[in-house]
Amino acid sequence: MSGKRLLLLSLGGTITMVPLAEGGIAPKLGAAELVASVPELATVAEIEAESPARLPSPSLTPAHLVDVARRITAGFAAGVDGAVVIQGTDTIEESAFLLDLLVAGDKPVVVTGAMRGAAAPGADGPANLLAAARVAASDAARGLGTLAVLNDTIHAARFVQKSHTALPSAFTSPMAGPLGLVAEDRVRVLARVGRCPVFRAEAGAPLPVALVNWAMGDDGRLLAALPGLGYAGAVIQGMGSGHVPAEAAEAVGALATRMPAVLASRCASGPVFSETYGYAGGEIDLIRRGAIPGGTLSGLKARLLLGLALRHGGGRAAVADAFAPYE
Repeated sequence: MSGKRLLLLSLGGTITMVPLAEGGIAPKLGAAELVASVPELATVAEIEAESPARLPSPSLTPAHLVDVARRITAGFAAGVDGAVVIQGTDTIEESAFLLDLLVAGDKPVVVTGAMRGAAAPGADGPANLLAAARVAASDAARGLGTLAVLNDTIHAARFVQKSHTALPSAFTSPMAGPLGLVAEDRVRVLARVGRCPVFRAEAGAPLPVALVNWAMGDDGRLLAALPGLGYAGAVIQGMGSGHVPAEAAEAVGALATRMPAVLASRCASGPVFSETYGYAGGEIDLIRRGAIPGGTLSGLKARLLLGLALRHGGGRAAVADAFAPYE
């Protein structure tokens, strides 16, 4: 054994799912059962296993992840060397980014899961769990913030995306590529990414933020309803590098006067522009009307960051400051 201590928290997901008598699979296994299914974990570290939830990942909420962040922070303070969070793959890119925003320090946090159920032929859960534990126990992973490790590939939380519904190779980082891999039982970090500012988990879950994905011909009529629905802010996934139809630009501006509105892109990768397109509905026009550029973050991740920035009365200035490091 390496002498390292790892905290392993299981929230459920496909990796924990087994067949039901009535058909289909559902989350049943807990953290202890997952650890027992991979004996080689004992050679990586001393494992402290807990099961805060047994849910499919669509049912996870930001509040669940805030609680996980608090538990990890307490574990790090007690001498744990790294943490592994197990959950369903549908929301891994959001969970990993939220933990990246909430867990401070250099110790590794690794999120993993599986694309195939525990009873499926070729189940990928055990291999993913072992690789994740190796990364979490590795000195090479220190200082990288939260990582997602699946299919022996190491991804930064801010870049990782689920890009396929079925394949074990579903996770990619289209903006920047993976940071490394696990091969021959070794963690190989080939690139590093700096940490961005961290928010306090003790301040609670992100405030509710609407996510609007723009489509051809949409006139923006939905935007006027958002403030009355209890949202604290909105993320607009514009076309291309952050654009909407000319006839919708006024609606975006009107929304930005009522709540912080962040401009993202519906594209799989690439930054939102800020100074190229000057036509009505282009990013220059929308920013002049009050929209805040979301930088390189996807709409899913911009939504989480905006929700954290708005806690406890944070306004437009706080939001702009929060997004500046992601330009």
